[in-house]
Amino acid sequence: MLDHISLGVTDVPRARAFYDAVLQTLGYKRLFDHEEFASAYGPVAPQFQFWICQPLDPSRPAAACNGSHFCFRAPSRAAVDAFHATALANGGGDAGAPGLRPEYMETYYAAYAFDPEGHKIEAVCYAPE
Repeated sequence: MLDHISLGVTDVPRARAFYDAVLQTLGYKRLFDHEEFASAYGPVAPQFQFWICQPLDPSRPAAACNGSHFCFRAPSRAAVDAFHATALANGGGDAGAPGLRPEYMETYYAAYAFDPEGHKIEAVCYAPE
């Protein structure tokens, strides 16, 4: 249904460092840079599925949306654990430790973090242990 998601950030180099580390735990890598304006991530080029960029409206600062978050599919529960640990080690904040969330689905294993800009991100694995 979705092709890609873009997040506005105030500090592109800081966001690149954070997402370079965090997304590699899920098998994604930075595939494209548009000068100092934006970067795109995905599994392989040209599948740019996730973007970070300067605000599209330069008259207003980038800001995390309250109530929204972005979830990345993880290949394993170990990848969810690595995603969370790497987020915290790279300047992110804890928004929910790795674990089962049976209220969503019996095998819903997820972790949540805030990136350095305050965006809530999640990694989920549906596979049984």
